[in-house]
Amino acid sequence: MAQDRYAGYPRFPGRRSVVHSANGMVACTQPLAAEAGQRILKMGGNAADAAIAVAAAMNVTEPASTGLGGDMFCLYFDAATAKVSALNGSGRSAKNSSLARVKNELGLTAESRGKIPINSPLAVTVPGAAAGWVDAFERFGSGKLTLAQVLDPAIELADDGFPVSEISAHMWKTNESDLKKASDNYMGILKQDESADGQARAPRAGEIFRNPDLAKTLRTLASEGKEGFYKGWIAKAIVDTLKDKGSHLELSDLEDHTAHGTEAPEAISLKFGGFGVGSDKDKCVELWEHPPNGQGIVALMALGILEQLERAGKIPTFGLDDHNTSTYLHAVIEALRIAFADAVWWVTDPETSPISPAQMISPEYLATRAKLFNSDKAGVFSESQFGPSPAQNHSDTVYFAVTDRDGNAMSFINSVFREFGSGIVPTGCGFTLQNRGGGFDLGPEDHPNIYAGGKRPYHTIIPGLVTHGDGAARQLGYVYGVMGGLMQPQGHVQVLLNTEVFKMNPQQAIDAPRICIAAAVKDQPTVIFVEDGISEGVVEELRAKGHDIKVMKEWARVWFGRGQIIKQSIDKDSGKRVYHAGSDGRGDGLAMPV
Repeated sequence: MAQDRYAGYPRFPGRRSVVHSANGMVACTQPLAAEAGQRILKMGGNAADAAIAVAAAMNVTEPASTGLGGDMFCLYFDAATAKVSALNGSGRSAKNSSLARVKNELGLTAESRGKIPINSPLAVTVPGAAAGWVDAFERFGSGKLTLAQVLDPAIELADDGFPVSEISAHMWKTNESDLKKASDNYMGILKQDESADGQARAPRAGEIFRNPDLAKTLRTLASEGKEGFYKGWIAKAIVDTLKDKGSHLELSDLEDHTAHGTEAPEAISLKFGGFGVGSDKDKCVELWEHPPNGQGIVALMALGILEQLERAGKIPTFGLDDHNTSTYLHAVIEALRIAFADAVWWVTDPETSPISPAQMISPEYLATRAKLFNSDKAGVFSESQFGPSPAQNHSDTVYFAVTDRDGNAMSFINSVFREFGSGIVPTGCGFTLQNRGGGFDLGPEDHPNIYAGGKRPYHTIIPGLVTHGDGAARQLGYVYGVMGGLMQPQGHVQVLLNTEVFKMNPQQAIDAPRICIAAAVKDQPTVIFVEDGISEGVVEELRAKGHDIKVMKEWARVWFGRGQIIKQSIDKDSGKRVYHAGSDGRGDGLAMPV
């Protein structure tokens, strides 16, 4: 009855209408960056070309979240081969450093655990984004455009200036004082206020902001490629600025990144057939994630655990009426909590990992993990069992999705970790350096994610992509992602279930209220953030199960991330490919058709 009653009915009133296009789509958190990608698609570029244009324009327009000083990951769907490919553009710690040296400089004992403080220069790792952009362009690009053409929209924005969007202005203002403390080069990322005797300040919403230093950096990347960034004046500026702060990064660390920085691992996936989704083999849902050192495996594990719980009769087969009920949310929370418990120990640099992703998402292993679920009570996972959380929930990142007229799709994420990362601006470069080294563990020494020189840390950023079918018959379902620290795999799970189980259109699936498991506290139930819009009755029922609930409203809704999604369908009458996009109302952006 529920299926009939709700057929075609919007289960959640989306805040915007779905955007449709037959010629390509860009969905991101910044309209000017979306226009940059749209421009490249109109020039004949493909999804990869446009994605690099968006990434660069986001660096200019939303520098608190992303930029050349950070890292990137991407998934690319090639329509001609039906293959999903991954690129890992994350950087490493300083080779000449060590766990003992870092602990000594932080004033810690040999037995100390914890993390590198996010405001420490020791948390700065080699920025991988620049190499990642170039490699993605060369590996997946159309070949019809030059890198200079692809970067030109961002260079224009940086040179001529752009009006700052509301949420970006808010992040800028929040971090103004920290930017001034982080390095002497803060003038390159703030606005000189003539009315205040030339004092630097964050630009306000609607004000024009120019960044000529970043324009110069982008021009160098466009003309000289990776060599210009990692071996030229930019590399020297990065190292000289960091050495003054006490970092151990050297020119050789950046030079090495051109040799082995961006890697092309096999994308990992899990076929989800729970709650009736897999009842029709033609509607098979396969979620693709980037493998560790990203945390995308959390989403795969959580979905697999949910499917095991349904098979064992521990949870019902959820249908349309069950969206955001306490029974449903309890199951999602506990599945994610169990998955995170494994990830905080095992996710690390794949070169040093003692376990493979395939082991972690095998049905046999997931069935054993599902046995930890209690349908009546919230779980309490101790630090001695699983270790502390690897990151705080609130990290600042940009996720965006791009599709083109030929059916190619790019799922792309770029981040400087926390807002403005370390806040350190290399002289004359116009961007801040990330503090991704804060994702390492400092103990115990047998932890897979333990700090070491020349190593990549646990990363929170993850792109997502869904397909139907197998092999040459594989079809793109949608590219999507939700940004924001630990929220990212949680968002992937909830948006996928919104789409596949609760039959929401792309905008509804992105807009619907979400939950977010907060960072763990030793031997205590973790706080569950619940977004305003989930009923008070459901909140009380979750509390009765032992969940520590905090309802988040207004600006606090930033904890639930900002998502984008582009879904593909084939029009029955014309046979044309059609894209259907949603852009998160929690952000400044939009979905822009071509």
